[in-house]
Amino acid sequence: MSENMNNLGPIQKLIDDPTISEIMINGSKRVFVEKHGKKILTDITFANEQEIAALVEGIFACRGKRVDKDMPYADVCLEDGTRVNVIIPPLSRFGVSVTFRKFSKEINTLEDLIRVGTLTRKAADLLVASIKGKINIIFSGGTSVGKTTTLQILSNYFAPEERVVTIEDAAELRLVQENVVSLETLTAAREGGGGIAIRDLLRNALRMAPDRLVIGEVRGEETIDLLQAMATGHSGAIGIVHGNSPKDVLARLETMVLMSGVLLPLPEVRKLIASTVNLIVHQERLQDGSRKVTYITEVRGIERDEIILNHLFKFQAAGIDKDGKITGALKPAIKYYPLFFHRFQEAGLLTNNVFEND
Repeated sequence: MSENMNNLGPIQKLIDDPTISEIMINGSKRVFVEKHGKKILTDITFANEQEIAALVEGIFACRGKRVDKDMPYADVCLEDGTRVNVIIPPLSRFGVSVTFRKFSKEINTLEDLIRVGTLTRKAADLLVASIKGKINIIFSGGTSVGKTTTLQILSNYFAPEERVVTIEDAAELRLVQENVVSLETLTAAREGGGGIAIRDLLRNALRMAPDRLVIGEVRGEETIDLLQAMATGHSGAIGIVHGNSPKDVLARLETMVLMSGVLLPLPEVRKLIASTVNLIVHQERLQDGSRKVTYITEVRGIERDEIILNHLFKFQAAGIDKDGKITGALKPAIKYYPLFFHRFQEAGLLTNNVFEND
C-alpha cells in the first residue's frame, strides 16, 4: 500500500474529509471521529479484526516498521503528516485500537494561527523574534493540542542557511529548509537488538554540525543530553514536552534529568534548567475544542533554589458566546522584560510595543 493513503478501506472517506481531525478505531465495530472538537461514533465497521490487522500491516510496512506480539504498540507518520498510533491485544483488551491524527491542511502559516485564535499578532511577533534570535524554547501541552503544528509553522522562520537536525519517534515535521536531516527512532528487532532511541539519535546529531536541533518529544533520559547541548553552544534548540502548565513542565524536566542516572543534586539540576531553557510556549485545548497558546513564559533564573518564571503572555478568558465558544485573548502579562529582550532590540527583531496591551 502506498503512503498516499489511497487504499484504507472503510475509513478512506474519513481520511478524505477535511472536517475530521482524528479517527479512532476501537476494535472492528466501533469507529469514532473528531469533528470540531467533538468525538462522534460513526456507522463504519470492519468485517473482523483480521481486516484491521491487514490495514495496520500495510501502513507500517511502507515505513519499515512493525506491530506484533513482540512490539504490541507503535507510532508511524505518513507522507502527508498524519500520525498513526496502534496498540494490539492483549494490551488492548477489546481488539486492535488505531488512532489517526490528521495534519491540518487549513493551518499552514502564522496568519492562519492568528486567524483561528491560537495566537495574537503581538504574541506571534514575540515567537518569531525568539526563533530568529535563537533562544532555547520548550513547546509544551497535552496530547493533541496543536504543539507540533505551531512548531511546524514557526520553523519557517529558521534562517535558510541553517543546518537543521530533527529527531522524532515518528517523523511528523515537514521543514521547508534545504539543509535538513530528519532522524527517526528504530524499533528493536524481534531478537531484541538493534533498537535506536531518541537519546542515541541526539548524541549522534551533536556530531552532525547542526545549527538547530529540534526534538519531537523530550520524555526520558535524553533530557540531560538536550540540556547539556543547550549549555555548550547549541543555541536555538527546541524540544516538545508534555505537561499541564509551564510550572509542571519544569517539574517534568527535573524528574527526567534525575531519572537519567546523572548524579546531580536537585538544586544543581534546577540551575542547569534555568541556565539553558529560555522560553516555554504552552498550548491547551479548551472546553469548546479550540486550540490556543495559553502561556508564553520566560524561564528567568534561580532564586533560593527555585526556578523563577516570568509570564510574558497569558490567555485571559472573557466568557462564552452564544455559540458556546470561549472568548478571550492571549495578552501581555509581564512583570519584567525578558532577559533576552535587549538582544532582540539590538538586532531589530522586536520593540517594547509587543508587551503593551491594546
